[in-house]
Amino acid sequence: QVQLVESGGELVQAGASLRLSCVASGIKISWYDMAWFRQAPGKEREFVAANRRTGTDTFYDDSVKGRFTISRDNAENTLYLQMNNLKPEDTAVYYCAAGSGSNRSWGQGTQVTVSS
Repeated sequence: QVQLVESGGELVQAGASLRLSCVASGIKISWYDMAWFRQAPGKEREFVAANRRTGTDTFYDDSVKGRFTISRDNAENTLYLQMNNLKPEDTAVYYCAAGSGSNRSWGQGTQVTVSS
């Protein structure tokens, strides 16, 4: 049974930094493409960043490029999202995802709130 548990979200002021973590169990993330998504109130879930299972290929939405960094520690079976220079529009529930398409698994999410 796949379980993804996100943590690290909190209320911060604009310009602050946060690091989100996603600890996986039931899978080895080294075998999976991993990603972060987010969903703001009243909006659809959107892509934030992805990291290929090779660990070397990363992709970012334009809205976070240059501010967010996705990384993984395969030994700890953990995915990270370093978020710098946070903006109020980054406020959302952030979800960790393993795999792709119909086989994608999701975490329960962690709330990030950025005040202006």
